[in-house]
Formats: sequence, C-alpha cells, structure tokens
Amino acid sequence: MAVWPCPVIAQPDVPIVAAASNLKFALDEVLLLFQRETRHALRVVYGSSGNFYSQIMQGAPFHLFMSADEQFVQQLAQAGRTHDEGKIYAYGRIGIMVPRGGRLRPDPELRDLTDALREGRLRRFAIANPVHAPYGILARQALQTAGLWEAIQPHLVFGENVSQAAQFATSGATDGGIIARSLALAPTVADRGVFALIAEDWHKPLAQRMVLLRNPPPVAQVLYDYLATPAAQAIMTRYGFAMPSP
Repeated sequence: MAVWPCPVIAQPDVPIVAAASNLKFALDEVLLLFQRETRHALRVVYGSSGNFYSQIMQGAPFHLFMSADEQFVQQLAQAGRTHDEGKIYAYGRIGIMVPRGGRLRPDPELRDLTDALREGRLRRFAIANPVHAPYGILARQALQTAGLWEAIQPHLVFGENVSQAAQFATSGATDGGIIARSLALAPTVADRGVFALIAEDWHKPLAQRMVLLRNPPPVAQVLYDYLATPAAQAIMTRYGFAMPSP
C-alpha cells in the first residue's frame, strides 16, 4: 500500500506528513493519486493536531503539518518552527452520528439527544478530547449551544482524536457521538451509522491550515502545491470539506 501510518523516523528526501485524523479517508485518496501521478515516495501519520503541535515543538521530524485548526500552525510559525505561515486548505464541519438501530436518533438540533438525557436513556456519548483535538472543541461548543454541556459530561467518552471518537460512535461502544463530516462520509464509516450535520453557526468556524516545516525535502514542496490542485480539491470536496477561495 502506498500510504500508511508509520513510526516517526526521518529518511532523506522522503517527506513525513503529520495530518489531522479527520483527514484520514480523504487524504489517503489524495496521496495515492499524488504518488501515482508523481512517483514520489512519502509517509503520513494521523493523529490529534494538538499532539502534533507539541511533538513539533519538541523537534519531531515532520516536514508537512496539516492541522485541523489553524491556530496550531500560527503558533508554530510564531515560534519559528515553520517555513512560513502556511495556508488554509479546507474548512471542516461536525455532526452527530449514531449506530444503525441504536437508541438515539440523529438530528441537526440535537433534540433527541436532549430528550435522551432528560429521560435517562443515554449511556455514553463520544467526542474527541477538547483539551487537544480541534473537533473536540467544536463538539463542546455545539453541546454548549444546545444547553447540554453540563448535563452530558458524566456520559462523555473522549477519543484521543476525532477518528477514535468516530469509532466509538459507530461501534456500539457508545450511543453515538459528534464527529467530523469528513469521517461520516467515508464509506466504511457511513455503512455503520446515521449522520446529521449540525448547523455551522453552532460553533466557531474551523479553518484547517497546512504548513511546511523548516528545511523540508523538495518533495514536500511538490506535495504542498499539489494539495491545491483541482484534482486534490475535488477529492476533499467529496468528503464534505469546503475549499478556500482562490
């Protein structure tokens, strides 16, 4: 397989991409196409943007950072860890997802989740950890908008990142969860659950920014430019991302 998670071991001229976990399915497709067209080798590691920020500050040998929240890129740039300030590559959205045949019904206003809390039929509910995961922060904001944050806390199960939260939300480990739309649209996830998009004014906009880190190999610049091509953006759009204006 051309794209795979890997130990973070630097090799000359092979860029290592640190990518937010909500990109998993969309970026896998983009990178496979990139490798097919360019014949360049690369590696990708998926995880929480906040954790990647900490690792990069500690000297982790990544070459391209695709964050789920632009603030981490901006902070790295201010610390002198990046090639420049990078650019926004996508805007993300969230929604509620529940297992098929489960006890919750997904709806954009979280009405059934509200009823489930009141009626005592909610057991566990998954979100990414808002301490370090941008999609967890958005989930918390949406739950606060719905007036549910305080009441739902005893029922919350935190994923290390939004990808793990999606696993919890669709596997039956929880009654559902708030996850990234990009994950909900992936066929392997969509087959396991039902999704409802939460209104974008229920949370702050999520601008996802990427940046080259200091002294990247030339292939990293090629990939950085490729991610702005129509072919790459078409794949990202299919997974529910909004593209930045040219």
